Amino acid sequence: MKSARLNRLFGVSGNCFDVAIDHGMFNERTFLAGIENMKTAIRVIADAAPDAIQLPPGTAPMLQAIPGKQRPALVLRTDIANIYGNPLPSALFSEMIDRGVEQAVALDAACVVVNLLMLPEQPEVYRACVRNVNSLKRECEIYGMPLMVEPLVMQDNSKGAYMVDGAIDKILPLVRQAAELGADIIKADPCDNVDEYHRVVEIAQGLPVLVRGGGRVSDQEILTRTKQLMEQGARGIVYGRNVIQHNNPGGMTRALMAIVHDKASVEQASGHLA
Repeated sequence: MKSARLNRLFGVSGNCFDVAIDHGMFNERTFLAGIENMKTAIRVIADAAPDAIQLPPGTAPMLQAIPGKQRPALVLRTDIANIYGNPLPSALFSEMIDRGVEQAVALDAACVVVNLLMLPEQPEVYRACVRNVNSLKRECEIYGMPLMVEPLVMQDNSKGAYMVDGAIDKILPLVRQAAELGADIIKADPCDNVDEYHRVVEIAQGLPVLVRGGGRVSDQEILTRTKQLMEQGARGIVYGRNVIQHNNPGGMTRALMAIVHDKASVEQASGHLA
């Protein structure tokens, strides 16, 4: 059944656009912009027809309640961490939801996603993430559930909450570790020099690599970057804030779908935002 679920997740082009709307899971006020009303946010994105929407257990039923055969596939967030605030809490954690794969099956998810976090001077969080991935892997095999691992290299929190570290020499080994731990799909950050992203694709050993969007940037930047990443061999994207915080989230979804699936130019994709 793993292949059947992967077919639900990836379009006929072989690529995937997963819109992440799981930010409320992390207990950060700034993450809630654009998703204060989850039913509305999910419906707007679902109507724009991305391949998938990434949600936590509490709001996943809102997507699955949409009638008809055309709704996006569900990617279920299975872990929660308290690493995004500034100042940081006195004790950091990365915890799994209870029986995440069973919850995914019950919710008719096409995939589960889990973090593999590398934070400066925080080896216990990294260790917890390795345990989380290991605990999910065998259950995913038993239930035929694809496993998306999110290897994230972060900068020091003192810069104003954890931000992406785009150093490719840090990204490469963590992506490879995710592959070696048994990921079926890799969700990785872009590197500082987008023209080097083919190295991330290569180190993933044939696994589909979906690129994380990160913080909000201009329309021109996100569309141009996406085009470059797809040309470097990425199999798709997982964007959240650059879609849900946009003044036209449906239009941005359609613009990005045109790049991911139809090889549209940035100019062509921009037409969906008019």
